Amino acid sequence: MKKQVNPMIEITCEGHAFEREVSLILALFYEDPALAFVPSWTNEPGLKLKLTLSQRADGVEAACQLFDGQRRLAHQVQRIYASRDEKAMRRTAKQAINYALLLVLEEYTGIEQGWGILTGIRPTKLLHQLLSSGISREAAHQKLQQEVVLRPYKLKLLQEIVDRQLQVVPDFYQIDRELSIYIGIPFCPTKCAYCTFPAYAIRSHTASVNPFLEGLHYEMERIGEWLTARDQKITSIYFGGGTPTSITAEDMDQLFETMHRRFPHMDQVRELTVEAGRPDTITPEKLQVMKRWEVDRISINPQSFTQETLRAIGRHHTVEETIEKYHLAMEMGLTNINMDLIIGLPNEGIAELAHSLEEVEKLMPASLTVHTLSFKRASEMTQNKDRYRVASRDEISRMMELASEWTQANGYSPYYLYRQKNILGNLENVGYSKPDQESIYNIMIMEEVQTILGLGCGAVSKLMAPGSGKLTRWPNPKDPKTYNDTYKTLVENKLRDLDEIYSEKSVTQA
Repeated sequence: MKKQVNPMIEITCEGHAFEREVSLILALFYEDPALAFVPSWTNEPGLKLKLTLSQRADGVEAACQLFDGQRRLAHQVQRIYASRDEKAMRRTAKQAINYALLLVLEEYTGIEQGWGILTGIRPTKLLHQLLSSGISREAAHQKLQQEVVLRPYKLKLLQEIVDRQLQVVPDFYQIDRELSIYIGIPFCPTKCAYCTFPAYAIRSHTASVNPFLEGLHYEMERIGEWLTARDQKITSIYFGGGTPTSITAEDMDQLFETMHRRFPHMDQVRELTVEAGRPDTITPEKLQVMKRWEVDRISINPQSFTQETLRAIGRHHTVEETIEKYHLAMEMGLTNINMDLIIGLPNEGIAELAHSLEEVEKLMPASLTVHTLSFKRASEMTQNKDRYRVASRDEISRMMELASEWTQANGYSPYYLYRQKNILGNLENVGYSKPDQESIYNIMIMEEVQTILGLGCGAVSKLMAPGSGKLTRWPNPKDPKTYNDTYKTLVENKLRDLDEIYSEKSVTQA
């Protein structure tokens, strides 16, 4: 596979205006390509692309031509309209253009895209939607292979995950009658170089902590009243951030007390998770609080077991501290522990990942989430790329294969998956677990099958009336000051929108 150099790319579009879609496909093959959409090719050096869309009586024909000054490549794709609906016709046209472009670029670069023309972050959601519509598994697979060029090995992974999710949540296709809750605590010991979550170094934001907690208690109280009035069942509750265990044990205890006092049917909640990701925030007192309030699942995230890597990404804990806090949690009875590893961290390759997996094997946590590094626009790493050396596309792919082989050999199975923009190697993030140790919340948030109420700083609610399948995104402020200044108003506005979305006219369930 040849190494890709980012060229200047001139693109001519005829019969369509799918410039954004074309840009997304090009980004699968080139990192930050210089794109110029022009009426016709110029004499400037670089790649030339011409994408033509022609209407036919029963569908469309898309053609892609590529010229690099020496080689000429071309592909044509014909698509029949599945529906004459304008939206469906436009979708068919976009797929045809993307398909033709993908085939040309795969031939030119020698890179096969396992996810085909998919650029969205939730491919499992597509398969769930097809299966829940009543078509057979074979028909669903054929549709994904033909329409989005999903390769068999990715399709196999998707089906394995979908099957697992339906085992974990047997009422998956009726779960919108319940909802889940995310509670965001926006503080961390330090902010990691790759992070774009609302996370603020707690030592430099001490003045914001108490006002934030006051607002969070208020939001939990008011939302709890709404839930109780509707006699609403809760599927799962997830404390995230940030790192929730950055606050004191006493503050954590008070949040759990408010939650149990105000949220209805707490005895029927299927899962309560606390993201204790940073080992340097974990103490015996905090673990005791979580044990007392019957937290089901926690995360203790090494990200890497190479100390130099931890320093490079701004995590101020040691490898030994990760191991020590893992054993402490296990001894105190919090045994459903997830660990995260990130593939593609600075200066890491196959050897470093193999070492991390060897260390994980000594611990054998209940679940392991394998992330592929994503260069998110607002992260310190993205803004200072020259300071961070990351592995090549080929090595990233081999690292993902190694992680997949390790999980299979050690009794872990994939149960959820998501992708991100600018993810290295156009790969994915996969959650693996031992049997019966899956995170229900992770499944709910990724598959978007029910309302997720987001409380706290940086939390995003995704509101869905039962039976509607329609999501309304409702973000809370990302920074503590704005949240602290506006929480009463934002809560009242959120309750107003909840009442509207959950009104009898909106709710279509039987």
